[in-house]
This record gives sequence, structure tokens and C-alpha cells, in this order.
Amino acid sequence: MNWLNSEAFTLFGQHIKWSDMIGNVIGLVALTLGWRRSIWTWPAQFVSGLILFTAFATAHLSGSAGKQIVVMLVAAYGFWQWNRGRQQAQDGSIAVRFATWRERGVLAGAAALGTLAVGGLFTAFPTLSWDPWPDAYIFVGTIVAMYAQARGMVEFWFAWLLVDLVGVPLNFANGFAFSGFVYVIYGGLVLWGLRDWWLRSRAAAQPALEGAPA
Repeated sequence: MNWLNSEAFTLFGQHIKWSDMIGNVIGLVALTLGWRRSIWTWPAQFVSGLILFTAFATAHLSGSAGKQIVVMLVAAYGFWQWNRGRQQAQDGSIAVRFATWRERGVLAGAAALGTLAVGGLFTAFPTLSWDPWPDAYIFVGTIVAMYAQARGMVEFWFAWLLVDLVGVPLNFANGFAFSGFVYVIYGGLVLWGLRDWWLRSRAAAQPALEGAPA
């Protein structure tokens, strides 16, 4: 499997690795499937995480590599969660909603405390990551985003946007140019997906008119 970590081509002076390219292309597919509320978003995220794990592990980015392990675990949870609740919406699709203020507080608190804890760990053991705090931020932010997605919360798109803000410069700085380019594309897909989920959640919240079909 060494070919996965070999150079595929050079783009704008950046060396693109096979693992970086393939893993992120599958990740884009997974995000698109998430926008479409397809349960296959989770198997795609699992495979993407598996391939990207090999890329980051060989680059000694333990935070990013560890993130991919958690991505695979959360993908398994999300697949189970969506499969269990796929009939919640009236049209038989995955039901989406805005989180309650309490849920938002829990997500924000978990993100902050998690980043402090993981960042502190990476700082105490520098061999775990070359960029401790950005790596920790992305690690925890990705987990929070995927958990919110598994719960059908519209806020998961906002979480991805916050991850993108740090993910783009971090990937370019650490030699994963394709990941950096893909994170830019992620931004557009996230905005598109956010609009779709936002509109669907508002439509689901509106009561049906008396005499109208449910």
C-alpha cells in the first residue's frame, strides 16, 4: 500500500499524494451525500477516513491521523443513527432540525473543552503533532460536526465552516495541498447544504393546514 503515500502529480508547485487526493475526493462525495440526506454518506466517510489515516500517520500528524480514527467510529454511529431514524420525516427521508439552545450550548462547550484538552495533550507531547492547537481544533471540531450530523442538526454545517477556516491553511502548511484545495470546495458545498437543510427544517416545523394532507 506504499503507493498510496507516493506522489501522484504536481499542481501549482504543490506535490499531491495519492492518499491525500483519493481520501479527499471520497470525502467530497460523502459531504454531497450528506447534503442529499443519503445514508450512504456514512460508509463514504468511513472509507475516506481510512485512506486519510494512512496519509496523516506517515506524515506524523497524530492529531489529524487520530481524527480519522474517530471519524470512522462516528461514521459507524451515524450510519446506525440514520438507519434507525430514516422514517422520521413524512416523506420517508432523514428528518433534519435545528438544535435546541441547550444542545447548542453542549456542542459549543464540548468543542471548547475538547480543544483545550487535546491541545494540551499535543503541547505536552510535541511528537504527537507539529501544529498542536490547530490540529486539536480540527480534531475536536470534526467530531462535533459529525455528531451533530448524526443527530440531524442543521448546526453541523456551521461546525464544518469553522473547521474549514483552520483546515485550509493547516493543510497547505503541512504539505497536504490537495486537502487544502478540497477544503475550499468543502466551503461551497457546506453553504449549499446549509441552505437546503435550513429550508427543510423550517418546512418541517410549519404545521399542516387543517384539511391538507399530512
